Amino acid sequence: MKNRLRVLRAERCWSQAELAERLDVARQSVNAIETGKFDPSLPLAFRIARLFGLKVEEIFDDQVSD
Repeated sequence: MKNRLRVLRAERCWSQAELAERLDVARQSVNAIETGKFDPSLPLAFRIARLFGLKVEEIFDDQVSD
C-alpha cells in the first residue's frame, strides 16, 4: 500500500523514532510502513491519521498502479 507517511513526517522534522514514540510503536514499524513492507492495522492507521489531522485515505492509497 502506498502512503505519504515519510513526507508527512519529514514536513514536521520528526525522526522515525520520534514518530514511533508518538504512535507508541517501534521505530522499525514506522520504517516498514514507510517503505511499504508492512500495512498498519486499522487502529494504527486511524492513530496516524489523527496525529497528522488528516483522513486515513489522505495518507494511505490502496490503489495498485499498473
